[in-house]
Amino acid sequence: MNFKELYSKYFLQASVLYKVIIINVLVFVFFPVLNTIGFLFDTNLEFVKNWFAFPHDIFSYIYKPWTLITYGFLHSGFRHILFNMLYLYFFGQVFLNIHNGRRFLNVYFLGIVVGGLVYMLSYNLFPAFSTVHSSVLVGASAAVNAVMVAATVQSPNYSFKLMFLPFTFKLWWITVALLFFDVINIPNGNAGGHLAHLGGALIGYLYMTQLQKGNDIGKPVEAFMDWVVSLFKPKEKTRLKTVYKAKKEGRSATSTKAKATTTYQSTHSKTPTQQQIDAILDKISKSGYESLSKKEKDVLFKAGKN
Repeated sequence: MNFKELYSKYFLQASVLYKVIIINVLVFVFFPVLNTIGFLFDTNLEFVKNWFAFPHDIFSYIYKPWTLITYGFLHSGFRHILFNMLYLYFFGQVFLNIHNGRRFLNVYFLGIVVGGLVYMLSYNLFPAFSTVHSSVLVGASAAVNAVMVAATVQSPNYSFKLMFLPFTFKLWWITVALLFFDVINIPNGNAGGHLAHLGGALIGYLYMTQLQKGNDIGKPVEAFMDWVVSLFKPKEKTRLKTVYKAKKEGRSATSTKAKATTTYQSTHSKTPTQQQIDAILDKISKSGYESLSKKEKDVLFKAGKN
């Protein structure tokens, strides 16, 4: 099975949830491979990953505006991506039980954007971060929290069982526990990351509560994604105008040909009138046969045959 078949079977035909997970995993695998290449050529390529990570400093961000999206597909280690993708798979399925893939992507990317903005604002507003000179944000946790909270607001009493445990859990229990974990761990390290998680959770809550009122605040995200996708789609060339011209020209050519045929037939097929014959004979009597034109000779010849 070649790459094209793998791409068609395992990516194009996959659900939007699986596509997001696949992209995250592929990006995660790419950077260790890149580091191995850098090692073999005695070159430090760590700067490539930093080029896509989201900086806490506003001025640094101005030079790398794409990082507000790209940081959400980077992860710092295997444990980081493992738990993010497990949570995303579980809560994403609950969300997609009711909503379509477009809304899932709306929530996911809103979580990335708002989580990044909360991270940046926190580092520039709270005195606790005044001594931090360099920090970057990576990971899909803010997006995962957005999906998690949106799914919980949608189906708070969704019940499930965990392996080896005899009792049933409700979805909102797990969500509250995870958010509480983020809150109490802000002082214990990775403060910016936990704040970004809470930012993602906040937008997930706002998205679903507004959607329940009939307002989809993710429409701008959806429109932006449609625009990005359209940039990579080959433009369909319409040949309508050309075909029309060709047909028109064809009709004109046919019409001209028909007119020429009609003229030819009217000239060469019609039986000469007596008036035409008399005029030609008068001309012969005055100027001789040689003075006749070819057309007049043809007319006289046809008259002779008739």
